[in-house]
Amino acid sequence: MINVFLLLGSNLGDRHLFLNQAITHIETEIAPVLKASSLYETQSWGKTDAPDYLNQVIMLQTNLPAQTVLQKILSIEKILERRREEKWGPRTIDIDILFYGDVIVNEADLQIPHPQLHKRRFTLEPLAEIAGDLVHPTLKKNILQLKSELKDSLIVKKL
Repeated sequence: MINVFLLLGSNLGDRHLFLNQAITHIETEIAPVLKASSLYETQSWGKTDAPDYLNQVIMLQTNLPAQTVLQKILSIEKILERRREEKWGPRTIDIDILFYGDVIVNEADLQIPHPQLHKRRFTLEPLAEIAGDLVHPTLKKNILQLKSELKDSLIVKKL
């Protein structure tokens, strides 16, 4: 089984409900959640005038190929009415694959590890809570090290 770490985010509507619904769908379509971080409220990144996000990192184990996990995630986002109208625009749900074991994927529609995760406090804070010793397969640093080197000053509050 492969450890898969996903970042969930929502900044539209009932954010708690969308995160919970996403987890329910993930557990039905992909695999049970084995670890879940606390919820974090985060200023919008990239589009600073957008509503604040709720973010959470979850870990599951699966034998599904990474591309299949991506397709299932995209389907879940669609079910939860995610619209891709503008880059960094508000969304009911956003689900990103952060890590898929120590596999490195560089495809047009899928990059693993997530190419921006080491630059984003809203990703590293919840990830460090559940997997601080996890080593980034290309940067060769663990999550706590990456978090300590972070330059991102975005406000991220644990709820």
